[in-house]
Amino acid sequence: MLATDWYIIDNVDELDTPALVVYPDRVQYNINLLKTMIDDPSRLRPHVKTHKSIDAAGLMMQSGIKKFKCATIAEAEMLGMAGANDVLLAYQPTGPKLRRFVRLISAYPQTAYSCLVDNTATANAISKEAADTGINISVYIDLNVGMNRTGIIPGEEAIALYELCAALPGLVLKGLHAYDGHIHDADYSIRKKRSLESIKPVLKLVDDILAKGYPNPKVIAGGSPTFPILAKLKDIEVSPGTFAYWDRGYQQAFPEQAFQTAALMVARVVSLPDEGKICIDLGHKSVSAENELNKRVYFLNASELKFTGQSEEHLVADAGEGHHYKVGDILYGLPHHICPSVALYERAITIENKLVTGEWKTIARDRKITI
Repeated sequence: MLATDWYIIDNVDELDTPALVVYPDRVQYNINLLKTMIDDPSRLRPHVKTHKSIDAAGLMMQSGIKKFKCATIAEAEMLGMAGANDVLLAYQPTGPKLRRFVRLISAYPQTAYSCLVDNTATANAISKEAADTGINISVYIDLNVGMNRTGIIPGEEAIALYELCAALPGLVLKGLHAYDGHIHDADYSIRKKRSLESIKPVLKLVDDILAKGYPNPKVIAGGSPTFPILAKLKDIEVSPGTFAYWDRGYQQAFPEQAFQTAALMVARVVSLPDEGKICIDLGHKSVSAENELNKRVYFLNASELKFTGQSEEHLVADAGEGHHYKVGDILYGLPHHICPSVALYERAITIENKLVTGEWKTIARDRKITI
């Protein structure tokens, strides 16, 4: 069997489709590679949005990674259940979410939780909630470095917010957070230039904070596209996430990151509707559909297929006249965007030594686990 056939499942007849499958040995390879790309693994704070799994987080913890980042209360609780040491909820909790976050802190005391804040009203609300419940809540100032989604522009207003959070009762001010998700140029030199320009005002803000006599703030920055760049800077925690499973989109866009694709959607041909056409059981409820039709999935063993339509449970492809496909044929699909694709499945089937061996529950795809 060719090395390129790493994805083949020998007992695939036991697997109903569509199915999300994960290859733990390749996930471990990606974790090991990640650690070689930075001078100090303690600066790693991986985002768990891709895998949403206790098992994948467990592999990272067994490999010495102790700090994590997440976007939802469920992801934060999943990490508490896994026994993570340090978890940043990279979100500003408001209303019921703030009350859930407080319950989370109490429910998992072995995990040091923190969250984001980017305005005075929220800072005061978090302070009040902390005072009312008799706890301390750790916060990071969320900075807008060009994503234009959340955060405050680095500068005088950010310093004023920093000073307020440092003074408010119940708040423990940890540092600064800057996500540069708008930087994803395929050209590495352009991406590097933009990334370094993006982080410059954050580092200036650190200097301004130190000049006012505050302790050195922690800085958490970046995602997968800028990880190799920010990893070379000192004293910054970096937060790649997609590396755990990788995908077709990042594989093509960022070849300088040699992570292995570690999760696939296994599908079957279910119908031959007319000459040259095949229908596959991989609708847009089974693979992320936010991209155009030809950038949703890439079949490793059927790369010549041209997609002509997709609905909730079906994907129609042009296979050409005289094609060899039959009903029941297995197709191994590499998604272009793995993160939302994983969220469509309640479990990932583990494949080891080319055999179905078990499953990893995608437990944090739920909006609520217990809290």
